[in-house]
Amino acid sequence: NETYFRDTAQGFLAWALASVVGALLLASAATSIIGSTAGGLSQGAGTAAAQSSGPMSGYVDQLLRPDPAAATVPAGDANDIRDELTRLLTSSFGTERDLKPADRTYVAQVVARRTSLSQADAEKRVNDVVTQAKSDLDKARKAAAQLAFWMAASLLVGAFAASIAAAEAGAFRDRNWGTAPFTRE
Repeated sequence: NETYFRDTAQGFLAWALASVVGALLLASAATSIIGSTAGGLSQGAGTAAAQSSGPMSGYVDQLLRPDPAAATVPAGDANDIRDELTRLLTSSFGTERDLKPADRTYVAQVVARRTSLSQADAEKRVNDVVTQAKSDLDKARKAAAQLAFWMAASLLVGAFAASIAAAEAGAFRDRNWGTAPFTRE
C-alpha cells in the first residue's frame, strides 16, 4: 500500500533528521565545554605543544639511544628520559600493542638506572607495566566495541519505532479524516 509506505518513509526521514540534529547539538555542547576549559589550560597547552613531538620521535629516540652502561644522566634530564619513554611506549603500543625485545631491555635498563633497582627488578617492573597497559588497552577496546554496538542497536530501534509510529499515525489519520475534530470538507 502506497500510503503505508509513504507514512513509514516519512517517519524514517523524521528520525534521520532528528538523529543528525541531535548529533550536531551534542557535538556543539561538547565543543563548548572543551572550549570553556581550554581558556584556563592555554598556558599549559602552549608549553606542551612546544615540547610535543611528531610521529617519528620514537624512531629518532631509537637511533639516538645512548648505551645505558656508558651514559651518565644528569639530574636535569629526568623530563627528557620521561618524554623518550613516553614516545617509545606510545609508538610501540600504537603499532604492535607490545614492546619489542630491544625496547623492553632498554626501558628496563633506564628504569634500573633511574630508580636504583636491580636489573631483574627493573625488568619485572617493566613487564608488569606492559601487562597492565595491555590489559587496559584491551578493556578500552572491548568497551568501545560494546558502546558502538549498543549505539547502533539503539539507532535501529529508534528508526523502527519512528517508522511504526508514523505508520500508525497515518492509519489514525485515514480512519478519522472525515470526522470531527479533523474535518476537511
